[in-house]
Amino acid sequence: MKILHTADWHIGKKLHKHSLQPDFDLFIDWLCDCIAENKVEVLLVSGDVFDLANPSSEARQQYFKALMKLKRLDCKIILTGGNHDSPTMLNAPQEVLRELDIHIIGGLPNELSECIIPVENKQNQTEVVIAALPYLRDADLRTASQGNSYEDRLEALRKGIQQTFLDAAELCETQYPGVPAIGMGHLFAAGAETSESERDIQIGNQAAFNALQFGDYFNYIALGHIHKPQRVNAATPTFYSGSPIPLSFSERSNKNRILLLNTETGWEPQSIEIPVFRELLKITGTLEKLQQKLLELQPRNGLASLIEIELKEANFDSNKIYELDQLVDNFKVEGYEIVKHRATFENKISGSGELYDQKQQLEDLQPLDVFQKLVDKQEEDEETRKELMSAFNEILEQVHQSKRG
Repeated sequence: MKILHTADWHIGKKLHKHSLQPDFDLFIDWLCDCIAENKVEVLLVSGDVFDLANPSSEARQQYFKALMKLKRLDCKIILTGGNHDSPTMLNAPQEVLRELDIHIIGGLPNELSECIIPVENKQNQTEVVIAALPYLRDADLRTASQGNSYEDRLEALRKGIQQTFLDAAELCETQYPGVPAIGMGHLFAAGAETSESERDIQIGNQAAFNALQFGDYFNYIALGHIHKPQRVNAATPTFYSGSPIPLSFSERSNKNRILLLNTETGWEPQSIEIPVFRELLKITGTLEKLQQKLLELQPRNGLASLIEIELKEANFDSNKIYELDQLVDNFKVEGYEIVKHRATFENKISGSGELYDQKQQLEDLQPLDVFQKLVDKQEEDEETRKELMSAFNEILEQVHQSKRG
């Protein structure tokens, strides 16, 4: 049986206000061809289906169109919620989609057994069982009685993740003894290489989970959350498939891919590289170098390449800032679009240019970054700083959960 692992679709994502909707459409078309060519029977999507907990009507429409395209291939689809997703929103059409052999686990259900999904072969025999675990929220993993110190909360989260996977493994073994099992998860594994577009989870990623604690029951573990495809150090083959398209300029050099399993040949996945549908360019240098590099760009067809520009000069010069703005405003080359520009100066005159920097860089900061800068300015001991960051993360998580509904 052939099983395909992908994750972190982030439908509805905008990169500096530029919609990535056409990028995702091209990916789905390519994915359908790949599934048909490789005769894939099961598609696993490990969380962060949407970019926002309350996606736009256009994003929802794109999601259902993608599912219908995939369903025409007679492929079983198992999809779990991530930290960006609203469990309520994902689960709303759950019963209808199940009739189409599309299984949605938006959030951790009251009965863990609902996450255990058997997959039958053409002889109607259960060939593999999937433990489709979604993103595990703090409320799913710990209670107030499990300690109130910073370290207590971290340890409670780690133990909660471990116990949930162990419980799922036990259910698989009890209900389907001797049948190979695959675990799905959406979490931050210790040692994973991150990018700037992943939202911190579980106390700002401080509760990083040691993947060795998954145990050795599952034959393969299909992870989501980290956007760069990579293997995780664990007792069994454990992989992040990564996102199918770059979601930030820090991901522009990622080799986006999907992972294909063939249960007849083993549990090491075949890595299939996804074509580059849109190029992301970062251009840095002095004003003269920026002008030269932009002049070298040749008109091109297809999706417009998005450009991030950073002016780097030794000394602050307000005229250089004005000229940079003019350069961006006057840039017109077919097939390219500048979506972000900023200026940095090695030697600043105290106070000058700071407002410009704040204006240019505030959109790059996450709420946690802003609060971290505030905490860093306070004269507090290390333990107090940790407690403040922990409390802020809990508030932030509650805000995200209230948006998810």
